[in-house]
Amino acid sequence: MRKILFATTALAMAISGSAPAFAEFNSRNIRVSNGINADHPVGNGIKAMQECLDQKSGGKLKLTAFWGGALGGDLQATQALRSGVQEAVVTSSSPLVGIIPALGVFDLPFLFSTPAEAYKVLDGKFGDQMNQKLDASGLVNLAYWENGFRNLSNSQHPVTKWEDFSGLKVRVMQNNIFLDTFQNLGANATPMAFGEVYSALETKAIDAQENPYVTIDTSKFFEVQKYVTETNHAYTPFLFLFSKAIFNTYTPEEQTALRECAVVGRDVERQVIADLNKKSLEKIKEAGLQVNQLSPEEQARIREKSMIVYEKHKAQIGPDVVDGILAELKTIRGN
Repeated sequence: MRKILFATTALAMAISGSAPAFAEFNSRNIRVSNGINADHPVGNGIKAMQECLDQKSGGKLKLTAFWGGALGGDLQATQALRSGVQEAVVTSSSPLVGIIPALGVFDLPFLFSTPAEAYKVLDGKFGDQMNQKLDASGLVNLAYWENGFRNLSNSQHPVTKWEDFSGLKVRVMQNNIFLDTFQNLGANATPMAFGEVYSALETKAIDAQENPYVTIDTSKFFEVQKYVTETNHAYTPFLFLFSKAIFNTYTPEEQTALRECAVVGRDVERQVIADLNKKSLEKIKEAGLQVNQLSPEEQARIREKSMIVYEKHKAQIGPDVVDGILAELKTIRGN
């Protein structure tokens, strides 16, 4: 009898030692606000993140996504995080510049050349430094997800060098750095609501617009454009932000699970973005548009010409931030 009891106790200890320690997890409903729709690659990332959390927490940590700005715009949702009344938001960096001016660094033109280059910066030391600035504003950045590169389409001629921008009437977002970027290149930068872009291109009120390939595809801009140039002139990350006030009430195990699973979601979301961009580019080509890439040499030349935009906005963004990211990129590029 004593042998049976000992064996039973040993088996129970072995099982408890190998099973996940779900006791360190509480049942939590985590509201995640998104400005985009559920069919965006962020949706794939949320699903992958939830599957990861299910494994780590035994199903106790649940993400509830609210799409299409159902909980308010990105800025409004971010302020709710800072106030401790909402858990999380997936937001582009651009709307938050008013809270954290340093985030304006990601709007600077021709900053990154490739996705791999952006990932090295965001997932490395510079990304950690930006996370510290977010933390000081009451926000915990779990991971950098992806909005992607923006590229140029137009109805006039191929753009192969910076001189080709001259005179093009380009729709841009209402963003001072974007305005300065295209004006500096000689284009006629025209702020315009996104919903007006298609008709403005169709009626020739504007010549060009700039957006990721997926947007050019889904918005059917290829119907009213002739040329597309892979300029990669702006790369915008998404940030998976969590309320610091709420995050600090979670157990260390819950915090670790959220950070690790946000990275799992990040990797899935980035891959889906890459796959969709390839598919969208093929559709654009099939529609008969002429597509070209800026050569690395020309991209470097335009980046050098754009340094005047960097200098103009350096004080507002923070000299340490601008100089820091340029130094890291110089190291990555080996020049």
